Amino acid sequence: MERRDFLKAGVGLSGSVAAGLARPLRASAASTADATRWRAFEMTTRAEIISPVGATRAWLPLPLMPDTDYQKNLGQTWMGNAAGARVLREDKYGAGILYAEWAAGEPAPVIEVTARFATRDRAADFTQPGGVPPEDKAVLTKYLGGTHYIPTDGVVGKTSREITKGLSTDLDKARAIYEWIVDNTFRDPKVRGCGLGNIRAMLETGNLGGKCADLNALFVGLARAAGIPARDVYGVRVADSAEFKS
Repeated sequence: MERRDFLKAGVGLSGSVAAGLARPLRASAASTADATRWRAFEMTTRAEIISPVGATRAWLPLPLMPDTDYQKNLGQTWMGNAAGARVLREDKYGAGILYAEWAAGEPAPVIEVTARFATRDRAADFTQPGGVPPEDKAVLTKYLGGTHYIPTDGVVGKTSREITKGLSTDLDKARAIYEWIVDNTFRDPKVRGCGLGNIRAMLETGNLGGKCADLNALFVGLARAAGIPARDVYGVRVADSAEFKS
């Protein structure tokens, strides 16, 4: 097992943390015994609040982990000294948080979420497309639509049409959009955080530098505008990559 703390607020809280009972957020969804080459991991998000004043509230992001042939959810738990906590999920995309509350007078609020999961490598040969598992039409429709930050009309639609002009298949269009992203965008280390992902502003200003939320969202928007269902998914690398050594 590998254990990594990827978020810690309030560094420097002195003394030992008050113990709390571990609470399950989701029961184990799958076993790794069904195949070889699976690797199991454990990732922990921990928040400590320094010098709280009055009642305290906090939230921690929960991973969005539908089971696939390369990733399985092995369950999530939380522990801490919160007076109450509950899971909240956004209706459309299912993004979730663990929301916690502490009463006034708690000197050292703390909460910790642990996610356990298993992964294995996968590879796809796009020169020999195989059978694609069927997807719900409602899901495909959802990932074709525009959003506030990922519109598919205006300059986004215009750019997408220019990139894919003369191409007929989804694979050729997706490859052309990908190559355009590689040729025209760049990672800008000065951008705060992961970027805003405002692709309309990027294309209108011609400033195509950014970080993951910018460059990924740009590909997604251009793909959707070309009639290709797409979504951006973000994660944390927990093991060495076979492709990238950064």
